[in-house]
Amino acid sequence: MKSPPLPLTHLEDLTDEFGIVEHARLERPDPRHGHCTDDAGRLLGVLAPYGGDPRSVRLCEVALEFLRGAQLGPRGFRLRRGADGTWTNDPPSDDATGRALEGLGAAAHSSDPALATRALELFDDAITWRSRSRRSTSHAVLGALAVLEVERTHRGARSFVSEAYGTLMADAPGIRTWPWPEARLHYANALIPEARLALAHARGDEREVARALGLLEWLVATETRDSHFSFTPVAGRGSGERGPAFDQQPIEAWAMASAATRAYDLTSEARWAEVVVRAHEWFEGRNDLDVALGNPHNGAGFDGLTATGVNLNQGAESTLAYLATASLRDRVLSRTGSSTGARA
Repeated sequence: MKSPPLPLTHLEDLTDEFGIVEHARLERPDPRHGHCTDDAGRLLGVLAPYGGDPRSVRLCEVALEFLRGAQLGPRGFRLRRGADGTWTNDPPSDDATGRALEGLGAAAHSSDPALATRALELFDDAITWRSRSRRSTSHAVLGALAVLEVERTHRGARSFVSEAYGTLMADAPGIRTWPWPEARLHYANALIPEARLALAHARGDEREVARALGLLEWLVATETRDSHFSFTPVAGRGSGERGPAFDQQPIEAWAMASAATRAYDLTSEARWAEVVVRAHEWFEGRNDLDVALGNPHNGAGFDGLTATGVNLNQGAESTLAYLATASLRDRVLSRTGSSTGARA
């Protein structure tokens, strides 16, 4: 069953000739901080599956053109472009490069042949980049694995995946009572078990598949409070720290929905579909404050859940997180045949 079209009005409002404006003041784009490589990669990851839709294709073309201009070969990508289209002097960011590679890998699957070809060309030029960052590498691994689904013998993607295995599968030393591979939970946390799961599955390592699913299961339990998600705040969370805590960011819901979708795809277990639905329900008001963080009419996502309510600014990351989580929810529900999903 084909997923319904996403509401793209707000995302279109945030997009100009140079890229996606990173920040907003309430619903209005705030161009003072310009456009960010992270958001170009995120946009491709969200909209590439909708390659037959002219609005999605146009937005993806803007993102691809942004990344073409940002490319620095093995150094990754430039980080930021000003409101006037001039590239800034900000140093390249590993996280931004990882997200760009993930988005390009997703776009290589686009049903629009020209878009898919351009994305793969940009990926080819950048995949020689390497990082010691676990999260940055996780994003890029997901992109590389997506490319390998299109071109099984792609040399750059195969090399990257092979070298990344040790980085992603390593656990934090000396923390026996804390199963997370870092001393603290930080941001986009479910990305780590998702990348481990995808990598282990690609290598046919059933032991590591089980470990990755167990780590994701632990994260779901850790970030659940009274049957709803109470996500790790921007300051992170360590062993013994309990919620609710603020500010909670939409990127956490997106990462959780993405990881649970992959777990569902691999296992067909209904509990993972339920996690995806619950991550989307966080935007609908099933959260610590019972307030909505998304606008289903124009597709805008709000910038966070604070101790006193919703941050009403509607920037690019939050909007893309809302759209992505809605898309993932629709995808798993189309498979389960449910209209609402079970509550976990």
